Amino acid sequence: MERRIVLWVAIGVLFLAVLFLTYRVSNLTGNTAAGSSGKLDTTGWTENEIMNYEMHGTIPARVTNSGTSTSNSGGMVGGC
Repeated sequence: MERRIVLWVAIGVLFLAVLFLTYRVSNLTGNTAAGSSGKLDTTGWTENEIMNYEMHGTIPARVTNSGTSTSNSGGMVGGC
């Protein structure tokens, strides 16, 4: 009987920890390559370029210093 109580307390503590950490991660704001809004300015991009950015994270090569640096990351968001 005692083991069950300890098990349920442990499960409850883990559940609360997961909720807390999920909340913290969802509220993180940091320096992003996209600036303060968190999104790149895609005005002037073609539909295909926007799709490639949304699906694969690739930034078009013609985008030059609009708040991003593609030279270090190979044109990929996150440097992958």
